[in-house]
Amino acid sequence: MVAGLQGSRADTLTIAMVGDVMMGTTFPSVMLPQNDGANLFDDAKPMLRHADLAVGNLEGALCDGGESTKGTGPNSYAFRTPTSYAPLLKDAGFDFMSMANNHANDFGLEGIESTERCLQQQGILYSGIEGRVESAVIERKGKKIGLCAFGHNAYTIKHLDLDRVGQIVDDLVSRCDIVVVSFHGGAEGKSKCHLPQGPETFLGENRGSLRELAHFCIDHGADVVYGHGPHVMRAVEVYKDRFIAYSLGNFCTPYNVNLTGISGHAPLVVVKINTEGKFLKGQVYPMIQTRGIGPRHDQTGSVVAQLRMLTKGDVPHSQATIDEKGRIFLKK
Repeated sequence: MVAGLQGSRADTLTIAMVGDVMMGTTFPSVMLPQNDGANLFDDAKPMLRHADLAVGNLEGALCDGGESTKGTGPNSYAFRTPTSYAPLLKDAGFDFMSMANNHANDFGLEGIESTERCLQQQGILYSGIEGRVESAVIERKGKKIGLCAFGHNAYTIKHLDLDRVGQIVDDLVSRCDIVVVSFHGGAEGKSKCHLPQGPETFLGENRGSLRELAHFCIDHGADVVYGHGPHVMRAVEVYKDRFIAYSLGNFCTPYNVNLTGISGHAPLVVVKINTEGKFLKGQVYPMIQTRGIGPRHDQTGSVVAQLRMLTKGDVPHSQATIDEKGRIFLKK
């Protein structure tokens, strides 16, 4: 723990954020962790539970049946996590999960409705599916925090539609003290850890111009923006005194996801902001995944080293920097 990040004062808020969470799947075969997943988040719980707000991306459906909407080719993956695993998210400390990703519809409307029911039963907020829940609001320390999520594929609220993004963010800004935006975008794979300029394409699909998107959201009044989608970490930035994580990679994806090398890097980032949304400081809690186990503390130093390299190289004009201990602080 870093002094000042946990148990923040009433005039500050701490937000813990992670990337993709898919706790195990029963499709196409049963691939589930030991002990019904009870130990998946053991190393992460202290940080997630002690933050004022903990957010992530729910990759896949929480459901027990249904037909897969994905094909059977080598690039087709469908994730179906048992509904009995939903309490693990609450126990870990999550308050909000994005559903705006390319796996939320893996089992169609039946899977989406089941996922929403599961999250509702756990008191976990969500958003991101077109025509369903557009945004959510939670109160912490007497402050209203607005949350929304955008994705790149057809059934999500699309981040490619900046007019729509602007409307949703503007609405939250008008009603809330703090606004947090999630996005699923960018090309995928180990070769995609650097943040490019301009739009990205993957498997013939426009995956967004993510610098533009993140800056656009902050220009419209958002205070924290966190991304996921590439399955690897990308740079973090402080822009106009607001925090951006361009990709938090895989966080808890014990099966059917490549976890070798940098794909196994599983950062948990906690930022402290003031009640106006201004970034004060942050901490990277570096973790690495092992198949079937979930995120565990990184003893090698590789996660922080990788994130420092990406941040220094890809967003040199950021207002913040990261030191060897994973502390994020404003440049002097």
